[in-house]
Amino acid sequence: MVSGQPLQLLGGLSAQTFLRDYWQKKPLLVRQAIPGFQSPISADELAGLSLEEDVESRLILEQGQTPWELRHGPFAEDTYQQLPESHWTLLVQAVDQWVPEVAGLKERFRFLPQWRMDDIMISYAAPGGGVGPHYDNYDVFLLQAQGHRRWRIGPVCDGSSPLLDHPDLRILAEFQNEDEWVLAPGDLLYLPPCLAHFGTAEDECMTWSLGFRAPSAAEVLTHFSDFLAEFLPDEQRYTDPDLQPAGDSHKITGDAVLRLKTLIQQSLDDDRLLLSWFGQFMTEPRYPEQLAGQEISEAGLRRAIADGALLARNPASRLAWAEIDLGPLLFAGGQSRLLSPRLGPLLGLLCSAPALYADNLAAWLEDPEALTLITELLRQGSLEFASE
Repeated sequence: MVSGQPLQLLGGLSAQTFLRDYWQKKPLLVRQAIPGFQSPISADELAGLSLEEDVESRLILEQGQTPWELRHGPFAEDTYQQLPESHWTLLVQAVDQWVPEVAGLKERFRFLPQWRMDDIMISYAAPGGGVGPHYDNYDVFLLQAQGHRRWRIGPVCDGSSPLLDHPDLRILAEFQNEDEWVLAPGDLLYLPPCLAHFGTAEDECMTWSLGFRAPSAAEVLTHFSDFLAEFLPDEQRYTDPDLQPAGDSHKITGDAVLRLKTLIQQSLDDDRLLLSWFGQFMTEPRYPEQLAGQEISEAGLRRAIADGALLARNPASRLAWAEIDLGPLLFAGGQSRLLSPRLGPLLGLLCSAPALYADNLAAWLEDPEALTLITELLRQGSLEFASE
């Protein structure tokens, strides 16, 4: 994709212009970003997913047993017969992992790092339904899939913004409307992080929400320090060979803090370790139980491919890769593997190709390291045999 090429998805803006002027800066409304869009999943099918044990789903009733009542799935078959006619919303997470046609939406966003993308959540709302005024700490694209939803936009918020006293939901106690639009099927709204917004269904409607992973500083420090601790020898400790006689033996001096900072900084300055952790962290699957690997031998894989089998990425897995001085690193499902430099082109194929089959794998199946890698990805569950 050429960064300067106009994209209909962005209303004729190029990816470069969008990233420069809008990304994490201000909202963008695109009318008919996907002209004639029709949802491949119906409201009834979405409700059906919410009955499944493995699917994460929620119901929010504006006036339930309590204001903004939250219920967690899986739900019973008669749940929807007992709901009021208006002012409720069903939210189903990671629909892209269950419906391949939904996952296809991500292909339209190739101008953004795929490893930053989270799942596609789909919400169905009865007339008047919504989840209240709120803000997210990440970027989100909202695609109207059915019906009409009114979006009201407010100011930028932060941790000091007052919230309602609610045990489960972060609903803004105050909302100042600064702009609003009604979205129809095919319309797309981009919202940067921390921007207050309030969506309300004008009629029965479905909205697809594509969010982006944005780990907090607290998450980064907590998870990276745990990862780092696995590689630090016990002998690497606080030392003070330049210690001077203490004027007050109970006082912690600035020199001690500087030594401590140096100790920490030495570990943080290892770019290889930081990259290895980050790649693993960002490819951790949301639902690891969905990574059901398949036991197969390398010879069995070669036979299957020769017989016409297709391989595809497991929708529950995440793949990314990076280049370091020692060679390419593959990240798959929260794990990493250092590979020989010659396998760099294979990683692009594994991460991007719609399917893997005899034609695009032939040369790689003759490479022992490549064959082992593909087999292990099947065993791990990041790759799977596709039916088509």
